[in-house]
Amino acid sequence: MKSHANWIIDVTEKDFAEQVLDASQHRPVLVDFWAEWCGPCRALTPLLERVVGSYEGRVLLAKVDADENMRLAGQYRLRGFPTCLLFRKGVVAGHFSGMRPEHFVREFIETHGLLPQDE
Repeated sequence: MKSHANWIIDVTEKDFAEQVLDASQHRPVLVDFWAEWCGPCRALTPLLERVVGSYEGRVLLAKVDADENMRLAGQYRLRGFPTCLLFRKGVVAGHFSGMRPEHFVREFIETHGLLPQDE
């Protein structure tokens, strides 16, 4: 696991259960499945980092390189990239695929991930 900030981490199949499923028991975890060859992925990642950073730790961003973690991508039946899954209490609370504008990502997190006491 490589950390970019306290709330942005690189995750692999080996530490996914701990870093995503277990962590989502305490706060939402947005998982960004991306691939190096994917142009929209490279555009979405900085936007996700900026949005998650604005929540100052109330939401985690876990970045998963889909090419290096194909079994994990297959486990969640991902068909295209980028795909983001939001985990809450160990389960997927919502998902979206493709490049999205910042206002969409904020609304997605607030609708699917943050509980009233989180705000």
